[in-house]
Amino acid sequence: MNFSEKDTQQINKKGISIQEVEEQIAIFKRGNIKVNITEAATVGKGISNIETAEKHDLIEFYDSEKAKHSLLKFIPASGAASRMFKALHNFVGDFDPEKHELREYLDSTGDSSLQRFFNHLEKLPFYEHALEKAKKNNKDYDNLSTDAQHKVLVRTILESDGLYLSNLPKGLVPFHKYDQHIATAFEEHLLEAAKFLEVDGVAKLHFTVAEGDKEKFQGEWKEIGSRVEEKTGVKFEIEYSYQDPKTDTIAVNNDFEPFRTENDKLFFRPGGHGALIENMNQLEEEIVFVKNIDNVVTEDNVQNVVDFKKMLGGKLFQVQQKVFNYLEVLGKGNVPSEKLDEIQDFLNTELNIKGSSSKDLFIEYLKEKLNRPLRVCGMVKNEGEPGGGPFLVKDKNGEISLQIIEGAQIDSDNPEQAKTAREATHFNPVDIVCSLKDHKGNSYDLNKFVDEDMSFIADKTKDGKPLKALERPGLWNGGMAKWNTIFVEVPVETFNPVKTVSDLLKESHQPK
Repeated sequence: MNFSEKDTQQINKKGISIQEVEEQIAIFKRGNIKVNITEAATVGKGISNIETAEKHDLIEFYDSEKAKHSLLKFIPASGAASRMFKALHNFVGDFDPEKHELREYLDSTGDSSLQRFFNHLEKLPFYEHALEKAKKNNKDYDNLSTDAQHKVLVRTILESDGLYLSNLPKGLVPFHKYDQHIATAFEEHLLEAAKFLEVDGVAKLHFTVAEGDKEKFQGEWKEIGSRVEEKTGVKFEIEYSYQDPKTDTIAVNNDFEPFRTENDKLFFRPGGHGALIENMNQLEEEIVFVKNIDNVVTEDNVQNVVDFKKMLGGKLFQVQQKVFNYLEVLGKGNVPSEKLDEIQDFLNTELNIKGSSSKDLFIEYLKEKLNRPLRVCGMVKNEGEPGGGPFLVKDKNGEISLQIIEGAQIDSDNPEQAKTAREATHFNPVDIVCSLKDHKGNSYDLNKFVDEDMSFIADKTKDGKPLKALERPGLWNGGMAKWNTIFVEVPVETFNPVKTVSDLLKESHQPK
């Protein structure tokens, strides 16, 4: 591939090498690689079901251990709220109260969540503010028909002369209305963290945000910080990071040549949320809890969620101790054969690593398998929500391990693979706790544990022209493919994402 001097300067400015760009182009030519799922992970076969007594023990263990570790909550929060309000944007563009009744429009869309929105919109946390603004901006509001009022109200929620909520990062959209205040998802994450992450009176959180949004989050903190710290009795250390430009990926045209913009520059795109593995790689903390920005609950439900967070943390500490002890034993040499058998059994039963090694390399094999980042992932019973699922996957070397797999990674044209996919009973709610340091206290280089074969090619457009875009292996998919993994069942009550504005009307988002 021949790049001009101007191209080379553009590539180097991003912190990327020409070799990396050429490797990305080779991936486009190779195409997507489907994974080989051997079984769906189910309770008793890849997913642990923890009974009440053990849950309490793990919570106590977490509480007794957490002060010995550096802890942090990592929240991907760069998502804009625009998708959340997509149906409302369509409504404003399509609905004419002079020509149609609202009921007819809603029936024509078949969108039950949009119907729920209009049936209960007075329960939205920002309803009163929107109504006040709508009346202020429209002096004849009270004289309009009910359907026309609804359109004005929706426009007020969305547009710049109103609340302009669709222009906010999702983390700063009002989520919950309490007696004395309205809370965003950002605030609810702080309140949750205070209950399980606090050590010596301090809780640390890290938000990955879009460039330009950091100041918005900092402004929200200035508004709510003193109130939240007074309520919780906890001081918060809040960090922000952006997706690193060097994780952007080259785009190509249909002939696999670098895509060029109208001014003949190479076109790079953000590498998807999988690029955030680099943000995580920069963290100094040892134990990191990962959760999406929109998955929060009201204050009256938060303790139940926190208990399961502690349970997952306790499980991680429990397994981490075993791993570190085994690595210490293996490092000393002269390991009795029965101890080696015990470690091999631990790999098979606790970590679900199915593989083998020649006898003379067996100890090195055990060390290599144990000395990896560790994650404990909550898994929720599948009730139709979108999201990747837990599977046992065979890699190109024939080894089987637990992985979180997205539907697009599965070869649905293969009848056996499609059948295995249908047997999945759980999905990934992104409720993960990670151990990022080895038994000597050194941070892992997380980039060494990414499976680059799990990158994903998608068809996009730019300036009206088709292009192929490369997304890096997903943060909790291929980005963590070579981590040691444990799946634990958690109840659906711990998973309350807000994908559309109507989700705010669900019971879990209505304060009692």
